[in-house]
Amino acid sequence: MVKSIKVSYFALFREKVGKSSELIETDASTAIELFKELEGKHGFNQPFGHCKVAINDELAEWESDIQSGDNVLFFPPVSGG
Repeated sequence: MVKSIKVSYFALFREKVGKSSELIETDASTAIELFKELEGKHGFNQPFGHCKVAINDELAEWESDIQSGDNVLFFPPVSGG
């Protein structure tokens, strides 16, 4: 089933995509499926296990289900110093 999802990107992901968010149509059922789809589309080179995902402004697990109308946010690894 095709879903309409708003995807927001931060830091390195935003730079790679060239925008902070986009509306997409996807068959992905989970956050990880969506990430892998977008990884191929945008050429992300960060392993998802080092990244964070939020769904509708709440941190989520990669296996979390996504629904039409959700806002999914991808955060790359953050380094401190």
